[in-house]
Amino acid sequence: MGAIGLMGSMAALIVLLRLAPPPTSLAEYALMRGAMGQIATWIFFPSLALTLIAGLAAIAVTRAFHNAGWAWAKAATGILIFEGGFARVLGPMQQEAAQSARALAGQADASTLGLSLAAEQGTLWVLLAVATANVVLGVWRPRLSRRRA
Repeated sequence: MGAIGLMGSMAALIVLLRLAPPPTSLAEYALMRGAMGQIATWIFFPSLALTLIAGLAAIAVTRAFHNAGWAWAKAATGILIFEGGFARVLGPMQQEAAQSARALAGQADASTLGLSLAAEQGTLWVLLAVATANVVLGVWRPRLSRRRA
């Protein structure tokens, strides 16, 4: 369930970033960025946390996963997705939503809005690709374990 929410929210954010009006249309831009901030806060991040915690718990309680290289590869990429999602998606989405709301209220400079759109979109594409690889690893489960002497 976590992976569905995570990847679905990333896809939704990519679509919204492509459809975002320019910051010169401040009211529409602020509304769109507010929606993106809410998706990042209430769907993306909880799904990301649930996916990581469930995966690490599965490794911890299942002895067969302790020596399975694919499980450790999923754990490593999951941690990278968590860090990238937290630092490069959640934070910037929330910041831009707050900044655009302040600009709409006349409390901030609107000229600084929209500078991170391309970077956010690129980050989401990379995270979506890594999340897809994680799903493939979980389904395919290639033999990546060490050989015993």
